[in-house]
Amino acid sequence: MHNFRRIGVLTSGGDAPGMNAVIRSVTRYALSHGVEVFGIYEGYKGLMSGNMKLFDERDVSNIINRGGTILYSARSEEFRTEEGLQKAIKTCRDNAIDGIVAIGGDGTFRGATDLTARGLPCIGIPGTIDNDITATEYTIGCDTAMNTTIEMVDRLRDTCESHARCNVVEVMGRHSGYIGLYAGVAVGASAILIPEFRFEEDKIIEKLVKSKEYGKRNLIVLISEGLGNYGEGLSKRIEEKTGIETRFARLAHVVRGGSPTLRDRVIASEMGVEAVKLLLSGKSNRVVCMRDSHICDEGITYALTLDRMFKGKLSPEELDAYSDDEVKKMRDYCAFKRAEMERLYKINMDISK
Repeated sequence: MHNFRRIGVLTSGGDAPGMNAVIRSVTRYALSHGVEVFGIYEGYKGLMSGNMKLFDERDVSNIINRGGTILYSARSEEFRTEEGLQKAIKTCRDNAIDGIVAIGGDGTFRGATDLTARGLPCIGIPGTIDNDITATEYTIGCDTAMNTTIEMVDRLRDTCESHARCNVVEVMGRHSGYIGLYAGVAVGASAILIPEFRFEEDKIIEKLVKSKEYGKRNLIVLISEGLGNYGEGLSKRIEEKTGIETRFARLAHVVRGGSPTLRDRVIASEMGVEAVKLLLSGKSNRVVCMRDSHICDEGITYALTLDRMFKGKLSPEELDAYSDDEVKKMRDYCAFKRAEMERLYKINMDISK
């Protein structure tokens, strides 16, 4: 075990239910192994300014059930600069912080990589409702967000049934359609529109008309925010072309809040412990992942490259650092993830009415 005296824990980027469970897990596991923990407020912004507190057991009591993050979050352009990074490093040196656990998404991990490159060991934990970190099959907060989406759409369905309406519902997910896809299947949506798959609007509208003719009174179209402002215009076109009374609903940030589900609390607790274990074993620049329902870890640089490959943002030069076998493995994994999404997407097309 490496001689760590103190570590810091922070949350960055968008908040996600379950982040508090991670903070609790990191703090209590570290304390139980004789390592002190600084709770760093407002992410990397707070790390630069020294906005933090030395935590004890009481600071993380009764937070596992709370949504959001008790450490808050903030974005910082200054942290992207060398001057900002050096401010963060100085804070850690002045306060004898030997390592950082950073909870968030891809932007959070890039910050962790920058700090590691400057001599401060960091471990990342995926905390984002979007479930859009390719290296892991699950990110903390996603399960709660999907369950909140289901509850909200089920309520909309009640009033759709009463008035024989169609509701076009936009859900969060940034550029990822994961929430839209899984929640859409779960609520029995007539159509799911997400960035990952092409669709023909006329065929969707034709399907809605047929469903109405079959006697269906409630019609739900679930659309991902990754398609821009498409949903509001679609709802108007559905009503104009079909005569079906149609309403548009944007669930927005309500999906981020609320008490985390059992799955988010348990996985958050597991990942928090694993992050501290990685630091104490001398590892850094790693991200805690879940693969085949088991907790594991992956290099952050590799994870970011894999993520860019999956999202079609990777330049050929970025693969120069990897062997042919590694590149093939990455491409195969991306193909597997796309195939899994496509399989579920087709299932919904086959069973929805």
